[in-house]
Amino acid sequence: MLINAHPHAYILLSSSALRIRPLTDRDRAQPRFASISENDVIRVQNNTVHIASHGKSFHFDHVFRPSCTQGEIFASIGDKLVRKFVDGYNVTILAYGQTSSGKTYTMGTEQQYISHNMEQEGIVPRAVSLLFDLLQHIDTRPSSPTSSCSSTSRPQSRIRPLSRLVVSFIEIYNEELIDLLNPAPPSERPPISIREDPKGHIYWTGVREMVVQSADDVLSYLQQGTQNRATGATDMNEKSSRSHAILSVTLRQERWKTAEENGEWIITTSKFHFVDLAGSERLKRTAAEGDRRKEGININAGLSALGNVISVLGDPSKRAAHIPYRDSKLTRLLQDSLGGNATTLMIACASPAEYNLPETLNTLQYASRARNIKNKVEKNE
Repeated sequence: MLINAHPHAYILLSSSALRIRPLTDRDRAQPRFASISENDVIRVQNNTVHIASHGKSFHFDHVFRPSCTQGEIFASIGDKLVRKFVDGYNVTILAYGQTSSGKTYTMGTEQQYISHNMEQEGIVPRAVSLLFDLLQHIDTRPSSPTSSCSSTSRPQSRIRPLSRLVVSFIEIYNEELIDLLNPAPPSERPPISIREDPKGHIYWTGVREMVVQSADDVLSYLQQGTQNRATGATDMNEKSSRSHAILSVTLRQERWKTAEENGEWIITTSKFHFVDLAGSERLKRTAAEGDRRKEGININAGLSALGNVISVLGDPSKRAAHIPYRDSKLTRLLQDSLGGNATTLMIACASPAEYNLPETLNTLQYASRARNIKNKVEKNE
């Protein structure tokens, strides 16, 4: 939602989307809480969801029912964000929800590139395909948006000479920053530091940034990093992500801007963060022990810190209060995305099963508050 327009800077409310996953065989096997249908617990009316048993309603910018496809979701929320990124603006997409709610599937960061159905591709693969398509045709492509949902093959276009694209991929595991693209042993890697430039923008050092020339290059690094990401089995998810992960794409463009008498080179540098948050979880339900339990405690601590930042930024009565960005590595890394210079979308993933209702309510409350965050969006040139 646009608050105040300016040629290159304006105030923008963060947006939020809700995706309700289908009921699984595991859901239906629950003896006491098996739902008869997917709308027994969460009832959708346009962009409002109702939890009848608690008498609560939540409004979102987009609501995707269990029947919605990956392509439909990207066409609704991803396409315009990629175009904004190419125009020189920072963009962030965060996927949030309880463990086993479909976050990694929605983002498209699963290990599925050896043999997979392209119709099942999530946001990241579709976004990078569209990105390279736009960069290849930046001078000739029509301005009207098109959807990549029905594409059957990934464009193999190359970057234009005056564009440079790099990717990095990090995870926050037990409050430690780990470079997922650095093959060196941990003892030989440089420490990763979070820094702030004179303008207050956040960046990090000690991370490998890989130059990419095609969509397949990006997806190759995505697969490499995903294989290195911490995962583990719990009672709620056989392959649960045990870390928060951020895939960052940085685009530097040089464009010749003409004037009446002469022109000048305009340089824009924009960043796109794809954030796959580890699932919130109750330790009693996951039956986590040992390392899994420690991971769960740290996951919940990071999400709690993120919730505190969202609460302060999303409540008009608290906007003069201190914003606790430094309470966790996650919130510090996402400082620009939360109240800073970025167009931010939170996509909340929820289960329609009755036995997951406490976690679902928490997810809905979390994401609905994020809609009230005001970001100061500015073109990076």
